[in-house]
Amino acid sequence: MQMRTPSDLRRSLLLISLLLLLLVAVASGFGSMGTISAAFGDDGFFCAIDASGKQSVICWSKNSSSTSSSSSASPFSDIPEMAALSGGEGFLCGLLANTSQAYCWSDGDPGKDLVPAVHQTTAYSHIAAGKDHVCAVRGSYYSEHDWGTVDCWDFVGSTNQSSGSVESSLFSDQYISNLVFRKVVAGEGFSCGGVREGGVVCWGPKSADLGVAGVSDSFAVLASGKGSLCGIVEGSGEVKCWGDNSSFAGHPAGTRFISLGAGSLHFCGIRADNHEVECWGNYNSSLVPRGSGFLAIASSDFTVCGIREVDLVLDCWFSNTSSVFDYDPPLELCSPGLCTAGSCSDGQFAFNASILNEQGLTSLCARRDLNICSPCGLNCSEGFFLSSPCTAHADRICTPCSLCQNSSCWKVCSLPSSKEMQLKHFHQQRKLLIIVGCSASGLLLILICSLLLPRVVANLKKEGPKNQFSFCIGKKEKEMETSDDSHPPLVSASSVGLAQVFRLVEVKDATNGFKEFNELGRGSYGFVYKAVLPDGRQVAVKRANAATIIHTNSREFEMELDILCKVRHANIVNLLGYCSEMGERLLVYEFMPHGSLHDHLHGGLSPLNWTLRLRIAMQAAKGLEYLHKEAVPPIVHRDVKTSNILLDADWVGRIADFGLVTSSEREVSEDIKSDIYNFGIVLLEILSGRKAYDIDYAPPNLVEWAVPLIRRGKAAALIDRYVSLPRNVEPLLKLADMADLALRDNPNERPSISEIASWLEQIVKDGLIF
Repeated sequence: MQMRTPSDLRRSLLLISLLLLLLVAVASGFGSMGTISAAFGDDGFFCAIDASGKQSVICWSKNSSSTSSSSSASPFSDIPEMAALSGGEGFLCGLLANTSQAYCWSDGDPGKDLVPAVHQTTAYSHIAAGKDHVCAVRGSYYSEHDWGTVDCWDFVGSTNQSSGSVESSLFSDQYISNLVFRKVVAGEGFSCGGVREGGVVCWGPKSADLGVAGVSDSFAVLASGKGSLCGIVEGSGEVKCWGDNSSFAGHPAGTRFISLGAGSLHFCGIRADNHEVECWGNYNSSLVPRGSGFLAIASSDFTVCGIREVDLVLDCWFSNTSSVFDYDPPLELCSPGLCTAGSCSDGQFAFNASILNEQGLTSLCARRDLNICSPCGLNCSEGFFLSSPCTAHADRICTPCSLCQNSSCWKVCSLPSSKEMQLKHFHQQRKLLIIVGCSASGLLLILICSLLLPRVVANLKKEGPKNQFSFCIGKKEKEMETSDDSHPPLVSASSVGLAQVFRLVEVKDATNGFKEFNELGRGSYGFVYKAVLPDGRQVAVKRANAATIIHTNSREFEMELDILCKVRHANIVNLLGYCSEMGERLLVYEFMPHGSLHDHLHGGLSPLNWTLRLRIAMQAAKGLEYLHKEAVPPIVHRDVKTSNILLDADWVGRIADFGLVTSSEREVSEDIKSDIYNFGIVLLEILSGRKAYDIDYAPPNLVEWAVPLIRRGKAAALIDRYVSLPRNVEPLLKLADMADLALRDNPNERPSISEIASWLEQIVKDGLIF
């Protein structure tokens, strides 16, 4: 028999404690209770408890949203403060935050309590709404001893007309009235609950269809659909289901869950390891957002909404591809869990309101003696590594793999293998030999040049100037400083250095022979490679493809070099040199180690916070302003997009891959307006996190989706919900207004890039985003 060490025992106890926390996990959905819930049917709507500590209720239906504290014109303006919520078909119920009494309402008249008078003064610890009935466990919600007997009542008539409810005859059972429950759930024609003696008991006219009789397991969480029931087994965390198997087909085996929610014909759960959502049954699982953790979820017939763990912002998505998505949640922070009495258990943390960056917010609960005990995450989503463990007052911290700096995260992020390290060491040794060899060759070259230079200079004086490279490549620093150019470079030649003529052999060596693993990207011009020069500098090499070389003669290449060499700006990717040997056309640029804006918004690199996004937008606008207004002759970019905005070592935005000057002033004016339009799309991508065109959305065109919302005053619906919500969203709404102006159909109505740059600079200067 294998002996178990003390560390083994501690791990086992921690696992058991973690799974016991499921007793207070948030289970939100059809027939369950939580901080977010949904009403089903044609009159369905969602409600959630806000994160202000006031227990206010936020509700939203198709194409509308409001809070309980809003104006009297709001359809949900009369809902009292709630401790917990549960949804049925066309109505919602909850427990009042101050008295634990039940309160039920519909969207037709939320100010009218639909609970029968006989039960309106009773305190309850738990409540569950089914299709057209409600059951509740007697006792005080905030009591640590929350076992009690059950009361049930039925709704009569159409709930959206607030017809009311009556004492239930269908759910009155002498056997049930003698049992003591902690929690209950409700579906269509049945209710179920875990009893103190252990196991699950169901009652009601359709309860026999579930096939639950004889189940002896204890369940930490239960959730019900219309004709089915699923639960999380205490101890193992696995999911077991009964009833209509089409609604739970494909439920995951071997995966631990901390919470369950249910729609009419599907179930969703929050995983214990990374807090991601998994759904099964009649559900298209490809629509579930990946890489985001949630602390609470709820589902209606066609829509799932959740409260994100990173920032408590509401997020909603389809439950199937045939649905029309009408439930845009309000831009509000919502409670991650139920406020409960007592301290948190092992494997949980007490949610700390200070992480929300909200001034004056000290707690998410109305009373200081209450806590929201949220389950610790055990792991991070793919592309992230665990940088800090869960503590008593904070969940584990997951950091993007793009920020992995040492061996502690290499294994998780698959960086780097020992073979790769050996290869890197080999190349470093090779570079050292090259540097030593080049130094010796350089000394010899200096000696030869000192003998030949006087004769060459004398010959040049005799021959006079020739009509060849008249641009800054090869110019002396003094000539650049005394130039009569009325628009001199913003960075002096002395600080930048003269653009360099590279030999083909050294560029090939620096790019490992233009190998694919050195490739940074590709476009119509050709390929871009990462290169390391003999002196250790990292650069980017742009190599023209055959088509570009065929269609561009030597003179045109010289003209391009002439323009690129003169362009010098802090928000432009500047040219360092070139090579034109053996028919090659190579341009050597500054290397941008943080990749492109597109990579961070859409390509899996670390997401950018709002401060960085606004600053990068301003910097990119300043780079475009230089090309349009300060470069002589003016330069039209012609391909403004997020993949052509690169980020240097200091996260400064730089414009890359701009075109050449056009031949007529009219073309310049028209094309500049086109640059403005494309920059408007960039602003929308920064604001929403969506691609300019994405077939996974309807409509797939970002402009067609976003601009109508902005012009209807609903710009808040665009804000990227995968980034922590700022304290002040006003700068983001201004960003939406700028994008709208830049995207005007009439080019003459679009602002200049100077105006946009000035507006963005003012937003960044005000610093009101946090």
